[in-house]
Amino acid sequence: MAPPRLTVIGGGFAGLTAAISAAESGAAVTLYEAHRTLGGRARTADAPYRTNEGAHALYNRGPHWPWLKQRGLLPPLATLPPLEATRMRFLHHGTLHRLPPLGMVTTLRRHRTAPVDQDFLSWASSKVGEPTARAAAHYVGVSTFHHDPGSLSAAFVQERLRRSTNLPAEAHYVAGGWGTLIDGMARHARDLGVRIETGARVETLPEDTPVIVATHLGSARALLKDDRLRWSSARAALLDLAIRTRRGDPFVVSGLDFPGWIERFTAPDPSLAPKGEQLLQGHFGIAPDEPRAAGIARAERLLDAGFPNWRERTTWRRESLSTGRTGAVDLPGTTWRDRPAIDRGHGVYLAGDQVAAPGLLSEVSFTSALEAVTLALAGGPRPPAHTHAHGASTRRTDQAAAPSGTRSPDRTSAQ
Repeated sequence: MAPPRLTVIGGGFAGLTAAISAAESGAAVTLYEAHRTLGGRARTADAPYRTNEGAHALYNRGPHWPWLKQRGLLPPLATLPPLEATRMRFLHHGTLHRLPPLGMVTTLRRHRTAPVDQDFLSWASSKVGEPTARAAAHYVGVSTFHHDPGSLSAAFVQERLRRSTNLPAEAHYVAGGWGTLIDGMARHARDLGVRIETGARVETLPEDTPVIVATHLGSARALLKDDRLRWSSARAALLDLAIRTRRGDPFVVSGLDFPGWIERFTAPDPSLAPKGEQLLQGHFGIAPDEPRAAGIARAERLLDAGFPNWRERTTWRRESLSTGRTGAVDLPGTTWRDRPAIDRGHGVYLAGDQVAAPGLLSEVSFTSALEAVTLALAGGPRPPAHTHAHGASTRRTDQAAAPSGTRSPDRTSAQ
């Protein structure tokens, strides 16, 4: 019997995870990537400044960690020197501090669950007071890229606050940038027999195989011609900066007066910039009606506070805007189960960081990719489409719910 065939559209972390998982299950997999290089939001720029698209880290308590490790795909990790780990600073009330406000972490961490239906700022204010709650909300900008994390579901934000402040720290850094991880996954996929075609933009779905669409949700919406494929995300101004090395620069400066985060990525991995230079990367959430310049202005406030004479020391600078590419954010009254369903019907499945799967950031991509493969291979060949548009199958189910099609039974527990 011929092996089942599967098409994956998108060569980022979700697409490669899906391709590897399907090939391991015996499927003949073809992966199409529109760009000339793989990686999606996990791409790392070429030398001399090996930047990622915003802060990137692997969380070792996430579901992807053991999966990568079991396959020998966990790349070499950059180790943060102990002294550097103490150089985290917080901008609060216009002044740089070594520690966050009392109770911002310790008090809130006692609450392992938070209500789904209440915004984080209101809920946290009832526990630690409004000023401390607002600082905590701004801190979580690091893992949401959002301009106002306090307005999001308390369950959503509390989970991110807890994960980002766990001790020992969950976050680990990939030596050489996330491109190292992507390169290893691509090699492994090819070794398993996956056919990978880059520079191959798909405009119509193949009719003869199940399809996993592992792209940004906006791209999936256009490809599938399904306007229901929408979910709240965030806009963020990204700033990459190379400065001449100065002894004593902080490792991280976190904004507590506003959401924002600047990290000296060369602290754990000096290879990311030329010798004698340091690479800083930051992201700053901006409102839907704010220009990129507003986020960059906030970035410069953190730089002024934490990096003396940074303007005179700058050797390279890049600014960019990330729109809708920062993962899903859940508003009060919603959870991951309410996001666009993985199973779209008629042999079409979604994977990515804005669909109905649990986890933080890339963990959503990973979990949805595995679920999409399970559903795709269990469903067999694609059934004939009932309707077509420009050659693409367009009839799908409208399940904005869990992969199983069920709603969350508990609307008050953390995700």
